[in-house]
Amino acid sequence: MPWEIRQHKHGIHLPQIDWWLDAHKPVPRSFVSHAHFDHLAAHNEILCTPATARLARARMRGRRIEHLLPFGRTEQFTADSSITLHPAGHIHGSAQCLIDHAQHGTLLYTGDFKLRPGRSAEPCAAPHADTLIMETTFGKPRYVFPPAEKILADIIAFCRDTLASGATPVLYGYSLGKSQEILSCLAEAQLPVMLHEKTARMTRVYESLGITFPPHAPFDPDPRALAGHVVICPPQWENSAFLKKIPARRTAMISGWAVDRSTPYRMRCDTAFPLSDHADYNDLLRFVELVRPRLVYTTHGHTAEFARTLRDRGIEAWPLDKNTQLDLSLG
Repeated sequence: MPWEIRQHKHGIHLPQIDWWLDAHKPVPRSFVSHAHFDHLAAHNEILCTPATARLARARMRGRRIEHLLPFGRTEQFTADSSITLHPAGHIHGSAQCLIDHAQHGTLLYTGDFKLRPGRSAEPCAAPHADTLIMETTFGKPRYVFPPAEKILADIIAFCRDTLASGATPVLYGYSLGKSQEILSCLAEAQLPVMLHEKTARMTRVYESLGITFPPHAPFDPDPRALAGHVVICPPQWENSAFLKKIPARRTAMISGWAVDRSTPYRMRCDTAFPLSDHADYNDLLRFVELVRPRLVYTTHGHTAEFARTLRDRGIEAWPLDKNTQLDLSLG
């Protein structure tokens, strides 16, 4: 008997066990794969890793029932199912959930993930499952990232060239996850780093979880203190109050979307580097090969395109959105 999987505007629901997956509006109970805001809401009850719970508490007020499950431990989930969490490699604590049901078989939900080893996240796992629900943010063939070593070398060269010109390099990365990855990547370059307040706050939570980083300081707009530093901050508008404190600057977006040449224009920055915390197109294909599912549902990003690619390769796959309810009912 196949799993029943319902895509709603505020998340994915599994009615056979009455749990949600990464619902971004309040629901009675939801698995939370990681602590980014688009995967969080004020649920009554959540299941996640201990690290995700710690990060979520730092970002969201209120109390909730928390079921904390470390990686690799299998526990009873419902009367007829068990659950195991596996690392997703997206940010620290990010998890995939593998649900084993007596009647419906195994279902793996990835949340956001990446196969490329990160410097501030656990290595991604790829457990076998009968049914796979996977994110496909970069599910088109053009989204293939260069080797991470090359991207890192380019970022370091940008920082050094900018500092040599007397300006301040400003690297844009989301305050949770991406900024800590950037900070970790700069360790070998031995470049002095300052962090935006939001970035510094999330970095302190990481440190409380046992993650170590190279030396860094809170942002100080005083020109004498700022000189010679790289600044890591969340993406900013060109005329933001924060950027106005750095009059001589060169800005760079750190994102997988940097594969698109239009990214510097869209993000109003000087340049962009394709260092991502998501899997690229080749790793999406590789992940499916590793999991060996009989049925794949795609969610987020280029869902229809990637599902079609899998069908062309002989794998039954359908996008999980409201336009494919007929396909889902026939699954």
